[in-house]
Amino acid sequence: MQNDPRTHGLWEVSAPPVPPTEVLTDNITADVVIIGAGFTGLSAALHLAEDKQHAVVLEAGEIGFGGSGRNVGLVNAGMWIKPFDLCNTLGDTLGRRLIDQLSDAPAMVFELVEKYGMACEALNNGTLHCAVGQSGLREVTERARQWRSLGASVELLDAKSTREKVGTGTYSGALLDRRAGTIQPLAYARALARAAIAGGATVHTSSPVVSAEPAPGGWKIKTSRGSVTASRVIVATNTYSNGFSQALQTELVRLPYFNVATRRLSDSLLASILPERQGLWNTSAVLSSMRLDAEGRLIFGSVGALRGTGKQIHRNWARRALSKLFPQLSDVEFEHEWYGWIGMTPDSLPRFHRLEQNIISISGYNGRGIGAGTSFGRDLARLVTGRMTEAELSLPLSEVANTQFRVAKESFYEIGSQVAHMVGHRF
Repeated sequence: MQNDPRTHGLWEVSAPPVPPTEVLTDNITADVVIIGAGFTGLSAALHLAEDKQHAVVLEAGEIGFGGSGRNVGLVNAGMWIKPFDLCNTLGDTLGRRLIDQLSDAPAMVFELVEKYGMACEALNNGTLHCAVGQSGLREVTERARQWRSLGASVELLDAKSTREKVGTGTYSGALLDRRAGTIQPLAYARALARAAIAGGATVHTSSPVVSAEPAPGGWKIKTSRGSVTASRVIVATNTYSNGFSQALQTELVRLPYFNVATRRLSDSLLASILPERQGLWNTSAVLSSMRLDAEGRLIFGSVGALRGTGKQIHRNWARRALSKLFPQLSDVEFEHEWYGWIGMTPDSLPRFHRLEQNIISISGYNGRGIGAGTSFGRDLARLVTGRMTEAELSLPLSEVANTQFRVAKESFYEIGSQVAHMVGHRF
């Protein structure tokens, strides 16, 4: 996108065409204005369309331009932290409510895909959280214990079973989560937009919001060339917040994450690597992830930004790491590379805000944006139409709070990942 192959890489070249949109150049009205055309905003627009509400989506870039079009494409249940930690942080009532909502989120994604016939390579065959060493095995064992006590469809695999699922003996075990799966994330974002537009929503791209002013009956949301007046506003900009929604950026620490993709692997190679097509990520402090796309390309990612010195460092590490995992891939070249930013919160949980009267927002998915964004987008739609109250939400209302040492933490992640990858897998 925007003539930069490192923004969306493989996803940009393999996704179906983007639905036609226009720049907002008029002064119009709507029932609801949504700022941001990612998973959250587009899910909200689709659910509002289903409820016969006219939603106008304003996007500064293109559909799926932010994290929604750049991520690995793992449709996971739960959050980054263990499920019991949700109750410790939010209390039993909200904690259990959030656990249930996020446990069901992958099913919601796959149901929408089926309902609207979305062409986005959706595959609901589980994900693998792979253990590195004995400490990693203890971690996934505890996660499995907690999820099973809550009735989740998860299975703890030993080293032998993990090797059969992945194709390498590197891991000491894995947690197989059968609720989860994989998707082509940019294709999914475009499909959400297409379904929302077909239902009556309007999407304006290249239309950054510059201000919000009180207006009779609601708000006048101004862009550089037009405006939308509506009684209710949803802000769904998350990690890529700027301009009008810049305040949301100050509470999120941006974690850089990159992916590289190989050419299509031969049938013999595909038989030996992730033969059941689960996606995976591991327990390393500087974690890595891996999956196959529908054409049989292997997508391999880790923490880091492909810019400056990081470009070559992370490429070289990816080559070494992949060759160690799968020696049969030592001669396979990478055809695509891209990176983006994950929005991290101090307690690894999303935030629900009322920015002004009738302006609400949910952000901070901590790397779990596909399921959570889709599910919370539906909730935001229900909130603005009165079908749901704030008391029924699974997140508490909170004030936007600046994260201490945010810039320093972001620098640490970017530089630290380069240091880790500079020496990783050299021996």
